[in-house]
Amino acid sequence: MKNLLALSIIVSLLMVSCIAAYAQQPQLASYRETAHILVDEKVQNRTTAFITLASTSPVEMRVPADLSQKVQNAANVTSVVITNAQNCVLGIQDQGCVLVNIVSPALIESYNITTIQTNARQVGDTLIDSINKAFALNAQFNNVYVNPKGDLNGALGTSGIVSGNRTISVVYTMSRPDSSYIFDGLTAILIPKQIRDDGGFFNAAQKMAQDTNSTVTFAITPGQGALLYQLQVSKQIPIKTQVTSIKPFELFGIDKLERSSYFDVGFFPLNSILDVTVISNQSLAITPQGGNVAPTTVKDGQKFPSDLTKSGWIIDPDYGQKISAIYLFGKDTSVTDSQASLTLSTSVPTVSQDNTTAVSPPPVSNTNYSIYALIGIVAAGGAAIYLFLKRR
Repeated sequence: MKNLLALSIIVSLLMVSCIAAYAQQPQLASYRETAHILVDEKVQNRTTAFITLASTSPVEMRVPADLSQKVQNAANVTSVVITNAQNCVLGIQDQGCVLVNIVSPALIESYNITTIQTNARQVGDTLIDSINKAFALNAQFNNVYVNPKGDLNGALGTSGIVSGNRTISVVYTMSRPDSSYIFDGLTAILIPKQIRDDGGFFNAAQKMAQDTNSTVTFAITPGQGALLYQLQVSKQIPIKTQVTSIKPFELFGIDKLERSSYFDVGFFPLNSILDVTVISNQSLAITPQGGNVAPTTVKDGQKFPSDLTKSGWIIDPDYGQKISAIYLFGKDTSVTDSQASLTLSTSVPTVSQDNTTAVSPPPVSNTNYSIYALIGIVAAGGAAIYLFLKRR
């Protein structure tokens, strides 16, 4: 698959439904909450749990306008990242990091380390003072690091735009805060009280940040016409035995997952998503333990939801070495542990015709999207509604 299932579903919605004229017609908001599990038995041999809060709206993620403009206009900058990851790049340990990530093939292919370091640092230095001021940080220059081409990006079919895949990272370091501290600090600056009070995945992320093994990352990613702001809490667990079941809520440290009441003003079925990706050296199948499968339509050989009011899993492909599974809430406001749990097996699944309707394929898009980890779900630009303004 060129595109991950989550983005395909969003693009499908935008193709068949522009912004709603009726309350129960599907709509897409700029603020999104995503819970993601990556089971990686192929490259890193570990499972990673992510909860990501994202928006393209400067009122839903309150980054100062001057900083946003500088990032958008900075030459070759693909992302700005603030993180308390133990090793933000190779050689950095037990320090918090600010990374200014740059893609410049011409600069890398100069094979002149002095030129690479000098030119990249000049770009980073134009941003770091504004970053420190905006987020009350005191990060200082540490080094310039060239990320090698990532095997995980290749396995997932993603671009590695935030880190990896021959990006240049200008690294600024500071004392390393624990996850709970940096999460509370960043959210107090970034996220309006209204959204914080509306709960949902925000509450799950806040609880996950209390885990001493968790990591908090905030990323600003330039896009066409808009910046994507993403705040993410993650946790990694080594895989020691063959994975036969996936219990997302055990990894997140929660009992159930609720949608944010921020979306109560309309029907926003794709703004709260539970997403599981498995990559393995052998072909596998994923089966919902509760048998909760959403009705789907096949378009151009790919599955899409046929009724967004219905909750359940959409799994595509049904069998292979890379599988994506998306849980849609439908009209439900929460999902339980039993509904979210999945079983992995090497058995070839039996495809049920009761759940899938074949239709004529839509026109093929040549757009090559890719999302993973910090990239999250790519925002749909002007088609998304700024709910914060709508609800005031």
